[in-house]
Amino acid sequence: MLSRVAVAPSGFKESLSAPAAADAIAAGVRRVVPDAEVDLIPLVDGGEGTAAALAASTGGRLVALPATGPVGEPVGTHFALLGSRDTAVVEMAAVAGLSLVPHSLRDPGATTTYGVGELLRAALDLDVRRVLVGCGDSGTSDGGAGALQALGARLLDEDGFELPPGGQELTRLHRIDPSGLDPRLKDVELLVACNPYNVLCGERGVARVFGPQKGATPARVEQLSAALENWAYVLTRDLGAPGTDLYGGPGTGASGGLGAGLAALGARLLPRFEVLLDHLDLDARLARADLVVTAEGALDHQTPRGKVPAEVARRAKLHGRPVLALAGTLGEGAHQVPGVDACHGILPAPMALAEALTRATELLTDATERALRMIVLGTRLSAGAWADGPLPAHAEVSGEAVPGKAVSGTQRPSSVR
Repeated sequence: MLSRVAVAPSGFKESLSAPAAADAIAAGVRRVVPDAEVDLIPLVDGGEGTAAALAASTGGRLVALPATGPVGEPVGTHFALLGSRDTAVVEMAAVAGLSLVPHSLRDPGATTTYGVGELLRAALDLDVRRVLVGCGDSGTSDGGAGALQALGARLLDEDGFELPPGGQELTRLHRIDPSGLDPRLKDVELLVACNPYNVLCGERGVARVFGPQKGATPARVEQLSAALENWAYVLTRDLGAPGTDLYGGPGTGASGGLGAGLAALGARLLPRFEVLLDHLDLDARLARADLVVTAEGALDHQTPRGKVPAEVARRAKLHGRPVLALAGTLGEGAHQVPGVDACHGILPAPMALAEALTRATELLTDATERALRMIVLGTRLSAGAWADGPLPAHAEVSGEAVPGKAVSGTQRPSSVR
């Protein structure tokens, strides 16, 4: 029987934070195994909730302040000062995330990372030695141009006029004047926690892969691709360190190209889980579990490319632990994520996306209960343990089998990444 369950989900974008998802899953587990020890390990990937999670895990604090949001209007935001007091965490999603862009204004060619630069300056005011920038859940595709402008760089067109905000303007970029850059940048270690699979330019460049998710039309995607090519060229010529590949280097496309912009300032682009999970003692906690449950908004062929469930499954398998993945959407490749033994969609029936987002907590809890009942049923059949008595309160379970992998639940989309 299950006595220890590790719950290690990502958040569900524009719906549930990682802690809220963990709580919802735990509630479903306890309906089936009331006495189980449930270890809640909400995971951050550099996106929404990263600063708060790292502040909490290190005994640090959040620093609240206003800054420029992605559409140019002021927003209330924050960064974290970790418990060591020498490291700040700037979560780009807290000031330039997709959730801060109204649906009617979703055009990644027009949004800006200017507020990210403002948060970096505010962190430098605290005399930290290290700044960790979490990339994810962005609503921008300006290559980090806005952040560099906020830090003092001047982006000039052919006539010497400074460019307005937005990635679409980078087609007109002629040169970068770095003379006004904040000199304190030279005295801090700048680390960027990013998905190394995201690159700035090319067929798998950030404009083509993520632009449509941020509201870009096909025409805008091509315009942004060309603009970011020009951005990479001028960055490399005017700022880039020798040997740094700002076009297609790992992580350069993070958060709409913010990775490339910061790399040109000397930042180190690091795989996000290497940087972020060290604070959570994740491996030891997974090793103690009888079952590991992870989750995200969509489980599909992109999941192995740096998503939370794939990383959880990889680490769990190092300790021989079984992994159940829950998701709002089970897409193509959901049953082929390495290390995931079974996956389960959270929708009991097709429903509108708006309704699914609103009911996400309820749906995730109920789906956890359904999946756990199947697991406990299989455990008892295998052990011949019917003398243990019936399970509490039956819940209907439906699904479709996939050869070599247990997959259940509807595959209609209920959430976006």
